[in-house]
Amino acid sequence: MSVTPPPAPPPARAGMVEDALQRVLFASRWLLAPIYLGLAAALALLLIRFCQEFWHMLYAMLAETDTDLTLGILSLIDLSLLGNLLLMVIFAGYEGFVARLDTGDARLAWMGRVGFGDLKLRLLASIIAISAIHLLEAFMRLDALSDRELAWKLGLHGAFLLSALLLAITDRLAEPPGHAAAH
Repeated sequence: MSVTPPPAPPPARAGMVEDALQRVLFASRWLLAPIYLGLAAALALLLIRFCQEFWHMLYAMLAETDTDLTLGILSLIDLSLLGNLLLMVIFAGYEGFVARLDTGDARLAWMGRVGFGDLKLRLLASIIAISAIHLLEAFMRLDALSDRELAWKLGLHGAFLLSALLLAITDRLAEPPGHAAAH
């Protein structure tokens, strides 16, 4: 009976190249950091837009109808939801792909515990909420919209809802056995 000798280890040079390549690839995650900084700057721009909308609403409040005031408030809520969406992407993306945020005791309750599947569902929920606000605004201005515009808004909102439902079902089906009981 012949015994096959174990394969020879790869030359040391190949291992060094592979190690260097892996270090470079792993360090490339830091290329995302400027993107998250850009999103934080976008959050500052969103704050400026919020202040503009609020000032406009405050300035025109006496001349506006109740419908106009409601639409202005919905616009502020819309901007707030967009800000929440940005924060979720910034925090979860940075922690998930770049490095853990070292914030001491100032961590938000969900930070560090939101997985990629949870993040996708939260993002879709925010998008659906924003879409619902736009749909509500459209219903409050039915006289200014064509049937085609309204149908597109309803269709897009329905597509967002269907996407979220399918994503939730897919994530549930992909869970390992016994994990679903923990929900």
